[in-house]
Amino acid sequence: MAISPTPIFAGFLVIASLLLFPPQATPLSSDSVVAELSSRQSESPTGVIHLTDALLRRILSVPTPRPFHSLIFFDAKQLHSKAELSLPALKSEFSLVSSSFQSNNPNQRSQLFFFEIEFEESQASFALFGVNSLPHIRLIPPTASDVKTESIQMAASDFSRMAESMSEFIESRTKFSVGPINRPPIISKKQIIFIIAVALIWTPFFLKKLVSGNTIFHDKNVWMAGAIFVYFFSVSGAMFNIIRKMPMFMADRQDPAKLVYFYHGSGMQLGAEGFAIGFLYTIVGCLLAFATHVLVRVRNRTAQRLLMFFVLAVSFWAVRKVILLDNWKTGYGIHGYWPSSW
Repeated sequence: MAISPTPIFAGFLVIASLLLFPPQATPLSSDSVVAELSSRQSESPTGVIHLTDALLRRILSVPTPRPFHSLIFFDAKQLHSKAELSLPALKSEFSLVSSSFQSNNPNQRSQLFFFEIEFEESQASFALFGVNSLPHIRLIPPTASDVKTESIQMAASDFSRMAESMSEFIESRTKFSVGPINRPPIISKKQIIFIIAVALIWTPFFLKKLVSGNTIFHDKNVWMAGAIFVYFFSVSGAMFNIIRKMPMFMADRQDPAKLVYFYHGSGMQLGAEGFAIGFLYTIVGCLLAFATHVLVRVRNRTAQRLLMFFVLAVSFWAVRKVILLDNWKTGYGIHGYWPSSW
């Protein structure tokens, strides 16, 4: 999604960036800058330093090669409401990578610094890097003097895997290893204690109903609905979407006003296309269960044949849609096999 500066500053960003970052800036001591960044890093709960124009100016004033790498997450609060960009989620994942790096590499904390910079506060810095769309992550190597041309941008397609993609980007572009991503537990200790307490209180009442056969677990319709849900959950890639925090859809990069529900390429799967495929598979599964458990009990042969033809036709249509989507998405064709004698 493109970002645009406010009208007051639109015509002065380049001039402001030159004034804020003059080519003849007096070099600063690398030790003093590292000490300042280390102090700011320790004050941040996740180790992410809030970057401003003034701080960036001091960092770039350090003579090259600098003794550290800088990884910057570009943010814009005005775009947090755009669900297709997932900026709050990406920012959270960026902080997770930072905290994981700090805990896994205590001896290298001063060699790789994580920064986040906000558009409204630092429009001149955005202009200096030439950033005009988000999401955007940029790595400044120690030897980079011109950050616009010598810094390394993380590919937009890599954002789909969140923290894992950011970790791989760091490891491929630097000598550092982030290590395992230390995600916080889904349920806190207080919530676990509360759940255990409720379970202990409810257990006697449940056992009484269980013995008398008066629970939802004795209802066959509940088991049927549960089986269908598990089947749909399995074939739709829902677990992948939950783990990777995949969006249901995303904005078209060619036309931001248009939404994309099916991503062309095997490296990424949107939530909508997973649910669409899961729905088609579930139709086929339910029709197969109908044919093997219900249709065989139909007495009327004509009705049985008509229903079987309907089951086969719908199943063929659903499987064909899945194959066509797979061919379009991956580029690999799937063809039916016919014996040569035929």
